[in-house]
Amino acid sequence: MNTNLTTFADLYQFTMMYGYYKTGKMDEEVAFDLFFRKNPFHNGYTIAAGLETVIQYIQNLSFTDSDIDYLKSTGLFQDENFFDYLQNLSFTGDLYAMPEGTVVFPNEPLIKVRTRLFEAQFIETALLTQIGHQSLIATKANRMTRVANGKPILEFGARRAQGVESAVLGSRASIIGGCNSTSNVKAGKEYDLMISGTHAHSWIMSFDSELEAFQSYAEAFPDHLILLIDTFDTLKSGMPNAIKVFREVKKQHGELKTYGVRLDSGDLAYLSKKAREMLDEAGFQEAIIVASNDLDEYTIRELESQEAKIDAYGVGTKLITAYDQPALGCVYKLAAEKLNDKWIPKIKRSENPEKITNPGLKKVLRYIDEKNGEALVDLIMLEDEQIPNQPFEVFDPIHTWKRKKVKHCKWIELLQPIFIQGKLVYESPSINEIVENVQRNLSSFSKEHKRFSKPHIYHVDLSQNLWDMKMKLLAELD
Repeated sequence: MNTNLTTFADLYQFTMMYGYYKTGKMDEEVAFDLFFRKNPFHNGYTIAAGLETVIQYIQNLSFTDSDIDYLKSTGLFQDENFFDYLQNLSFTGDLYAMPEGTVVFPNEPLIKVRTRLFEAQFIETALLTQIGHQSLIATKANRMTRVANGKPILEFGARRAQGVESAVLGSRASIIGGCNSTSNVKAGKEYDLMISGTHAHSWIMSFDSELEAFQSYAEAFPDHLILLIDTFDTLKSGMPNAIKVFREVKKQHGELKTYGVRLDSGDLAYLSKKAREMLDEAGFQEAIIVASNDLDEYTIRELESQEAKIDAYGVGTKLITAYDQPALGCVYKLAAEKLNDKWIPKIKRSENPEKITNPGLKKVLRYIDEKNGEALVDLIMLEDEQIPNQPFEVFDPIHTWKRKKVKHCKWIELLQPIFIQGKLVYESPSINEIVENVQRNLSSFSKEHKRFSKPHIYHVDLSQNLWDMKMKLLAELD
């Protein structure tokens, strides 16, 4: 959705910017981190998504005359010179991010921003919205694909999404998470996604009979013939009529290409088994059975455990709305401020230890065992720290007695430069390359970390220097 979203911000972004302008702080250089505190859906990890739309947002930052007129009309901003700064606003700093498709964990900076305070504060809401929403949907989609035993997951959620943009971007995120296609034509056009779909019950009801409806659809789409068979009676009407039409198409065209039936109500396990029997007995072993009807990962897992004869799953509401967890809960926190050419670390304290932020300029390394290729630990370090020689010890930043040795590991740096001094230095990958990145990332994690329920917690630790800095700043606050 390559549009100008400059005014997509909370009012407090504007009031703070005005306050920084009035107090002379607007050009101070700062660093912010964007991260989340807890994996969604009780999952063991999260799939990073949304970076491409963040890039588009930053590239399109520009206040229009009507934007300025509206802000003036609020009466909140009395100094006319403030609007001159807004009209000249652009992103001039550095932005690092974890590429889309990266497997990420709580408290790791998914994005770090280093620029003047005026700009860094302004982009907060847009970054949180785009990264939080798409990462959430990608993770939900990934959970569904993991339990489907390799069967295609088709995203059908546009009509249930909370708005047009959430539908389009949600479709994109679903593909990143592992869905095979989307019914959303706009998303297919915008992001080069595979699209798929059949017909609704209204198609059947608009004809004098179910058979006539099927025959008319077959005449229009003989090579893509998926018939919805539960409008009246799945086994007594829908299946016999579908089989009759398949025979007619085969007789007329000599062969059937993509064809089958869709189930959208009832006991999907039972009906799919009966439908499979009827199709096989009629000689249509290649016909596929697609199931839909408010599916989620739990229902799909149950259907698979019952050996339902389903070849593909159409998912909608439960995916596109992230039904059981509507927000990832990303936060955007000040990590450091530059004073007199020196970076001063900043920390937020809380009664809840998990909400205490990690101060300073940081980088994130992932250590991968050279022998088995499995990720061992992610280490959040100060940006200017030297990579430690192996072996070395890491420890849980909250339960510090939990320790492990890092040895015989290779490492990768997760945060990549996206903008440097306001210039885009990153080439966005294709959607297929992002999907491949997801699979490559997941292959580095053990089955225990990818367990569907109660997964083993992956270690994300702080370097000794970062932990010492954090403890020192907390002590100074007393």
